[in-house]
Formats: sequence, C-alpha cells, structure tokens
Amino acid sequence: QVQAVESGGGFVEPGGSLRLSCTGSGSAFDGYAIGWFRQSAGREREGISCISWSGDTAWYVDSVKGRFTTSRDKAANTVYLQMNSLKTEDTAMYYCAACVSVAPGVILPSSVAQWGQGTQVTVSS
Repeated sequence: QVQAVESGGGFVEPGGSLRLSCTGSGSAFDGYAIGWFRQSAGREREGISCISWSGDTAWYVDSVKGRFTTSRDKAANTVYLQMNSLKTEDTAMYYCAACVSVAPGVILPSSVAQWGQGTQVTVSS
C-alpha cells in the first residue's frame, strides 16, 4: 500500500498558481508511478496526472495539459503538482496516490493506491 500526505492547497483567484506537494512515508513511493486526482462537489474523483517512477515520463488529462506540471524528488519522497493558469473549474479536493495510465488521457489509481486526507484548492474571484 502506498500512503502519502498532501499539502499546498489554498484559495487563489482565476489565473493564479499553486504548487501541491505529496510526501510518502519512508520508502512508500519506491517503484511506483504517483498521480494526482481530484474530486469536486457532485462529481466522481478523476485522475489528472501520473508521473513514472523514474520521473522521465508524465501523463496528463486534456483539461490540465499545458497548465499543470508534475515532478518528483525521489530523495525527498515527494511528488509535486505545479498548477498555473488556474480556472474556477479546477476547484476541488486534490489527492495523490499510486497511479496507472491505461490510455491517452485516462489515469486510474493503481491496485496499491490508498487515499489520504487531500488538500483543498479553491479558485474564485
């Protein structure tokens, strides 16, 4: 099971930026692709990014492509999500978990994914 703690959320105006962090306990992330997922009110949780264990490859859904960038620091057991040009529709609770990219634009939690508390992102004027 891959456990992690998310942080970095907050309130931002449209067009603003935030950087989320996801830190795994001990060596929890070793060998796993890690993704970011989000869930807004009344909607199912969706995978929006997934970065490979090596960090060399990242996948994104179309709604965030070109605006969000994920990266990882293996030494720090941390995965980041840099979010730029935020829109009101990005408002959601954001979670990180082990992921798998099953098709272009389709990111799912892996079989070892565990959900943490998440971090709230609110984009509003």
